[in-house]
Amino acid sequence: MVDTGKRRRILDAAVKVFAQYGFYNSRVSHVAKEAGVADGTIYLYFKNKEDLLIQVFLDTMDLILAGQDVALAGVVDPIERLQTFTRTHFEFVAQSAALAEVITVELRQSSKFMRATDMKPFGRYLGIIARIIMDGQEHGVFAADINPRRAARAYF
Repeated sequence: MVDTGKRRRILDAAVKVFAQYGFYNSRVSHVAKEAGVADGTIYLYFKNKEDLLIQVFLDTMDLILAGQDVALAGVVDPIERLQTFTRTHFEFVAQSAALAEVITVELRQSSKFMRATDMKPFGRYLGIIARIIMDGQEHGVFAADINPRRAARAYF
């Protein structure tokens, strides 16, 4: 049986450690110490340090996407949708400077992460932005010559 509380403690510790030392300079032992567990306990929940980073990303994206769904419900105007999307994202990451550091800096520096991770949640995140831009183009409030997918990546 998986102890979800312990798993959550490990993920939270990983965020703190990765933000403090950087992903590449962090050690699993640092995460274990921060979480208050034995080093080997980490491997009961995660394959390795990269898997920890991936799970931090996936859990975070799930929370961000759920928040975006709630915030954007009923908002029709494309400009207001983009503003709401941005505000919601910033409100989420403002809750934890360490988490903001990990998802905006550490994840981008890991090419292995970008290649190996199931990017569906990130694709969904970018897709929300792209759809807002496309809708704005259809309503004439965003330039028609902008590529929505490219703009979504740039926006992120």
